[in-house]
Amino acid sequence: MVRFTGGLLLFAAFTAAAPPDLFSNKHNPEQAVLKPPSKAQPKPRKLQGRFLHITDLHPDPFYESGSDPDEACHHGKGQAGYFGAEVTECDSPFTLVNATFKWIEENLKDQVDFVVWTGDSARHDNDEKIPRSDKQVIKLNRYVVNKFVEVFGKPDNLDDPDPTNDFVVPIVPTFGNNDILPHNIFTPGPNKWTRAYWSIWNKFVPEAQRHSFARGGWFFTEVIPNKLAVFSLNTLYFFDSNSAVDGCDLESEPGYEHMEWLRIQLQFLRQRGMKAILTGHVPPARTQSKQNWDESCYQKYTLWMRQYRDVVIFSTFGHMNIDHFMFQDEKDLKYSFKFESINSDLTGPKTFEPESNAENFTIAAKATYLNELRNEWSELPSPPHGYTYGQSVAHDEVETEKKGKKKKDDEKEYRKFLKAIGGEWGERYSLSLVSPSVVPNFFPTLRIVEYNITGLEDHHPAVGVIGTPAKMADFDVEDALEDSFPEDEQPKSEDDSDEMHDMKKKKKKKGKKKKPKKPGFPVPKPPSKSSPPGPGYSPQPLSLISYTQLYANLTKIHEELEKDKKGADPNKHFDYHVEYTTNDDVYGMKDLTVRSWLDLAERIGRDTLPSAETNDVEDDLGVDQSNPVTLRRHKKGKSKTMKNHLWITFIKRAFVHTKPDEDIEQDFG
Repeated sequence: MVRFTGGLLLFAAFTAAAPPDLFSNKHNPEQAVLKPPSKAQPKPRKLQGRFLHITDLHPDPFYESGSDPDEACHHGKGQAGYFGAEVTECDSPFTLVNATFKWIEENLKDQVDFVVWTGDSARHDNDEKIPRSDKQVIKLNRYVVNKFVEVFGKPDNLDDPDPTNDFVVPIVPTFGNNDILPHNIFTPGPNKWTRAYWSIWNKFVPEAQRHSFARGGWFFTEVIPNKLAVFSLNTLYFFDSNSAVDGCDLESEPGYEHMEWLRIQLQFLRQRGMKAILTGHVPPARTQSKQNWDESCYQKYTLWMRQYRDVVIFSTFGHMNIDHFMFQDEKDLKYSFKFESINSDLTGPKTFEPESNAENFTIAAKATYLNELRNEWSELPSPPHGYTYGQSVAHDEVETEKKGKKKKDDEKEYRKFLKAIGGEWGERYSLSLVSPSVVPNFFPTLRIVEYNITGLEDHHPAVGVIGTPAKMADFDVEDALEDSFPEDEQPKSEDDSDEMHDMKKKKKKKGKKKKPKKPGFPVPKPPSKSSPPGPGYSPQPLSLISYTQLYANLTKIHEELEKDKKGADPNKHFDYHVEYTTNDDVYGMKDLTVRSWLDLAERIGRDTLPSAETNDVEDDLGVDQSNPVTLRRHKKGKSKTMKNHLWITFIKRAFVHTKPDEDIEQDFG
């Protein structure tokens, strides 16, 4: 059983016995029969300071053990394993999904405060012989909902009139691009899919938000009442591959309405003194070769994150399968805002035109994408000698032993560095995390995120699905446009550069001052200048502390199954192990604030681990990769600078330790 103590995982052997498949006929999911929920009585709980992120299950009722992965693991003879065909394009067999939820029930059920479930709970349309149908997609999503009922359901509440009080912890689902048919194509709502999921997810969507959900599939849940809300964004309206919509610029587009809804709800939470986590399926990846979102949606999202940095802690996504993170950088905004924290040479729009946005995100494309991320990180502002991104503010303020001109020069360089990253908290950037998947394109994974509950120890996770939204009519659009910025800080569009040039000429002639053109949408107000930094930037209650990445090594599990000649239950060999923790001896992250992620990114960009001069490792937990179950402690001491070590480790983790060393050397060396 997994137990959490002081942010560390103590792992012991575990035997998982998966329940039988929920479909009575796995080749005909339309004839699905749900098994009754467990009768175990849930115990009331206080906050544990952890939540579970699970994504991209892709259950496939047609998966055949021993079939050919080149035929979607549906036909032929090949190496498709009992629990899945790792490192292939095959989807998840029910044996994997059932065993995963059984493992969660035995190991994590009482350890988490809420669950973030970021979509893709139906199989891919990857077999012409067995095309998907609307009913099949719906049945597969109902199947996954029933798995959550089995693990987290309240038996005494399941048959009462209120479906939103059925779970011991809140569960927040999200639309995936394969949860609809055809995949990727989500038309403006209300549509048949918002109506279908209104029924499928009636246990998860607060009653007060049923109307907005029907409009476009978005909602939020107060997972800790009056303290923390988790937003379910419908990223399909931002997704560049959704040809049924056209970005977030036009008021007639659902993407525009979605962003307006998000802006108003975040303002509402600010007024209530609450914080937010944003979740979605498709992440806002944006490099030269890969752009997931329409640029107009990316622009608004980046601006919203900048302006609501006191409210939003971070955002988390699935879809891409590879384990990584990304920043949204305010200098990429096409409107040149006069942010006081930024050097003048860093403001203004960045010309951006991706070479390709092909949906087929191959291994080679993933390698290109990750190399581009590394190149971006290598261009992060460099801290002066003797300083790092990862230093705490308290450490920054400590007087150095240097005297005279040298000390003044160093202090000047450090102040310049802080200004370049958006001040002492790195507020130029916002953070998005991307979790790998359960479907074994690599190895199946789960993520446990630990957050700070100091002062909240007596609070409880929400006992029912709650979340009363602000009404759109409560906020006047014209007032929002007029009052978003002081007169001397009005934004200027890149497209208005010629107009501004002409204005300067007219000013010289007539001596008249003309306001720069405002953006054609309401711009959120930034935090008050007297407001402290939010929990995404400064360690405080609700700040992220660390996360633990778990994975099931299917190669070893199947080897053990092959050796087992007794014909025992195959599930006894299935388990999840610790792959890594963010505070281990490699990443060495003391917390998951933005500045800590900038520190990691900058170190990856320059290829080195922290040296003894910058970030000693003290009693961190590491994983012996030759035996993932074995954990070891490292005594405080100096870390050696190792060329490429951190970058290579990042790549191994991105591919969940499935990529051979020779391939890493070839693609990433």
